Amino acid sequence: MEDKITIIEGPPPMFELPNQGWAYGVTDSSTLAGVALTKLRTANGPTLVERCYKAWQHQQAINLEFRTPDGLHQQAQIVAARNIVVDEGDLLMLWVRLPADDLEVEIGYEEDGEEDEDDNLGMDFQE
Repeated sequence: MEDKITIIEGPPPMFELPNQGWAYGVTDSSTLAGVALTKLRTANGPTLVERCYKAWQHQQAINLEFRTPDGLHQQAQIVAARNIVVDEGDLLMLWVRLPADDLEVEIGYEEDGEEDEDDNLGMDFQE
């Protein structure tokens, strides 16, 4: 049985390289290539995290299904999940395994107090 969390509304998710050391252990290699972090706003973060935990307890994979910028459906295996409550609601943090060919690194910085308006928050999910 394939379990998935589907983004049904909003822009394609933005992925970033994780900066946590434990992420090296998830990749089964000495580099972070292939594992990326995405942050998504949702109304039911704890429920989605619980679905991930249940799949892993049964040694099953769970995937994030989303549309790419060109409109194609794509899936990425979720390897870790966490929900954080922020002023705007639940913020679902998903660490996913992406094909190395799909990873693209963009280097930049933000001034203090500057917020990225394209931070892929504002997505709805289907359970």
